[in-house]
Amino acid sequence: MRFALDSSHQDFASSIDALLSKSDMPSVIRSWNRGDTDPGLKLWQRLAETGVNGLLIGEEHNGLGADAVDLVVAVEQLGRHAVPGPVAETIAVAPQLLAQAAPGRLSALAEGSLVTVAAPPRVPFAVDADTADLVLLAEDSSLHIGDPGVVQDSVDQSRRLFPVTAGEHLGGIDSAPAFDLGALATAAQLQGLGQTLLDVTTDYAKQRKQFGKVIGQFQAIKHHLAEVAVGLEMSRPLLHGAALSVRDGSTDAPRDVSAAKVACGDAAYRAARAALQVHGAIGYTQEHDLSLWLTKVRALVTAWGTPSFHRGRVVESLVGAS
Repeated sequence: MRFALDSSHQDFASSIDALLSKSDMPSVIRSWNRGDTDPGLKLWQRLAETGVNGLLIGEEHNGLGADAVDLVVAVEQLGRHAVPGPVAETIAVAPQLLAQAAPGRLSALAEGSLVTVAAPPRVPFAVDADTADLVLLAEDSSLHIGDPGVVQDSVDQSRRLFPVTAGEHLGGIDSAPAFDLGALATAAQLQGLGQTLLDVTTDYAKQRKQFGKVIGQFQAIKHHLAEVAVGLEMSRPLLHGAALSVRDGSTDAPRDVSAAKVACGDAAYRAARAALQVHGAIGYTQEHDLSLWLTKVRALVTAWGTPSFHRGRVVESLVGAS
């Protein structure tokens, strides 16, 4: 199995990175946190113009007709910049569900609509249901329009969580492929978040001085950052391998997705811990931009399946194969 990305994937990632690098993401995220979603929605519209929203939507519905590898390439960049909003739900989950039950709604999604999804019991809340153009509830092999309830608190202020009750019935579905895509996209976000935390922390260690020396020269700091770098390098092949399994319809796809979700979550969490240790007390403050990435890691580690659930799927797969 070949894990290296080709030039088209690298160019696509670079174009998304360039767009987001010019967008003052900390300001966009803080506005979203305060309930001013206009800057974030304008950003999402620019992303839709690059084709991000329509990656998994067929060309007959104005999408790109791309695959899971393109998905992880794009979503890793969105993770690197901590893009607010229902990322996995809009780009990965909703196209799969609507293609089964309501394909007539796919064109609007490809053109920039935001869609959020609740899929209990593993995904009990819909993210940003107050901002999304469409709220979906996938329950008992059926897809419904969702009616949001009262917002719940989240460790990440840019992720407002809403319980959802069933409204209009859209049709029957097989929710398993959509769940795997949600977990895969979340893993890609975590991979991107972890890489940014490593980059930011490494830069800080090269500038911060203690006892007359930059702290990056201290052996303990080097070891911490090296462990983070190794973790991220080890999780990326699992992420790409899972994307290939999903793309090719492998029977091992659920196992591979779960392995990627665990590995990327662990790597990002390790990056978050190291970032806090290296930055010191300032890293705990909401005023520092680091907090925007830290809290998103904490939230996404358990999104679209907890680590315990995904580890269980990997174990069950291996035991069943023995």
